[in-house]
Amino acid sequence: MTRTGRAPTVGDHMSLELVVIRADASLAEAAALLDRRHISGLPVVDPAGSLVGVISQTDLARARSTQYLWANWPGLAVRHLMTSPPVTVHRSTPLAIAARRMERHRIHRLVVVDDEDESIPVGILSMTDLVHVIAEETAAQAGPGTADGRLTDD
Repeated sequence: MTRTGRAPTVGDHMSLELVVIRADASLAEAAALLDRRHISGLPVVDPAGSLVGVISQTDLARARSTQYLWANWPGLAVRHLMTSPPVTVHRSTPLAIAARRMERHRIHRLVVVDDEDESIPVGILSMTDLVHVIAEETAAQAGPGTADGRLTDD
């Protein structure tokens, strides 16, 4: 529960710093952007800025490990490897439902879309965000007198 007494939502914990990539960008551009920003996945947009997919480190690693794809790497664009359609969620979605969606689809991030227009990405909820929530909840349940959720010998 949040301080307001309601269940936490995606909007309470999502990242608002949204980094996207164009569907026609090269795989080299995608790899460089993931590396430079220290992130593991990117929403993919079309020229109009509409969400069309997601590309992840895993997608790039699979391409690298497949001889045919690696041999054709210079000619491949993000659209060739991205997951489409993307798995999305709204800000108002309870965090528990978002976590179940990630588990069900075996993915590490959900693109948060605008409530009025689901083609507009507005944020990301990652597995890292969920782990932060779990750590905060565990620490809060442990109560005062514990630094890491374990009892101390004082």
